Amino acid sequence: MRAPLAPLFLLAVVASTAAASTLPQWVLGGASTTASWSYVDCGEPNDAILLKSLTVSPDPPEPGKNLTVHASGTAREKIDDGAYADVLVKLGLIKLLSKRFDVCEEAANANASIQCPVEPGDYDVKQTVELPKEIPQAKFVVQVRGFTQNDDPMLCLDLLVDFMKKPF
Repeated sequence: MRAPLAPLFLLAVVASTAAASTLPQWVLGGASTTASWSYVDCGEPNDAILLKSLTVSPDPPEPGKNLTVHASGTAREKIDDGAYADVLVKLGLIKLLSKRFDVCEEAANANASIQCPVEPGDYDVKQTVELPKEIPQAKFVVQVRGFTQNDDPMLCLDLLVDFMKKPF
């Protein structure tokens, strides 16, 4: 996802909402890997949002349980109405979801702790979503590309969630 941190949080909301509203629900610096999920910050140095960390709990995510996404980062510029995220969810080569989300609208609908407009600064956000029990045992790829209200890159995030692995 390309979005500033506050929008990063908003993007985390979007990612979690997107995943929750389709099959895998969860959602959004650098790369992180665990046995069951990983992400790559594919953004550029001048993106509106600098992602510093992204964690989930429980780790690994479990179908039918709540998932809390914790994101921290920096909004380098103001994020306002009109910011959006293009989200693509795939199962292997099969496209399950391709949708554009209004970042500010999704944050408002999710009653997120950060709302638009998001002023420049450092942010630390947690968002909890309920994962459906029906998530199949599969590996999901989620690509999030976020853009500001001016169509400038906000955030870029690639996520891999593996629901095939058993926690025990």
